[in-house]
Amino acid sequence: LVNSKDFQTHGLNSWRRSWRIPRRFRRPRRRRQGAAVSARGGGRGRADAAVAEDAAARGGRGGRGGDKKEEWQPVTKLGRLVKDGKIKSLEEVYMFALPIKESEIIDQFLGGRLKDEVLKIMPVQKQTRAGQRTRFKAIVAIGDFDKHVGLGVKCSKEVATAIRGAIILAKLSVIPVRLGYWGNKIGKPHTVPCKLTGKCGSVVVRLIPAPRGTGIVGAP
Repeated sequence: LVNSKDFQTHGLNSWRRSWRIPRRFRRPRRRRQGAAVSARGGGRGRADAAVAEDAAARGGRGGRGGDKKEEWQPVTKLGRLVKDGKIKSLEEVYMFALPIKESEIIDQFLGGRLKDEVLKIMPVQKQTRAGQRTRFKAIVAIGDFDKHVGLGVKCSKEVATAIRGAIILAKLSVIPVRLGYWGNKIGKPHTVPCKLTGKCGSVVVRLIPAPRGTGIVGAP
């Protein structure tokens, strides 16, 4: 009810200011968009050209700069010598038995020819007080099909991270392989020079020279 005396004294506008609708009955207000958003014709939920170009310049969700590769900054003396061009081939590193601590050294010499293959991805579990913790182990072989081969093993919470780490470790473990002949020394070397035996745990692997084109003959 409205007091007629107050209505006559203060007028209709004053009465409207004093009487307010309870909050639960009010109609929700629409948020006003900023001037910059309105000017380019897009609001929340719209993907216009300007926003897409900005995201592409920053690289989207992957990070800033897209797939722009950073320049290699060596941290070891061997890495600085390789980057400066003082060492011409990978065989010079093996000749003096220098330890390779940076995977970019291998990329510098064998970058375009290297091929990697994921041999196996297996889950491993560790028992903790809170329960079992599962991680993934990746085994990756890498080589250039020309007397260089490496093997890397990495364990991580995610498969992609494990594979990426295994590739880096495989590059750090690249070793030179001597080649020889079976029978007459005609053409380029095509097989191992002699019988070789390697052992890892309870597994024994034996390599025997074979004629050209034989491939790998052995138990699966």
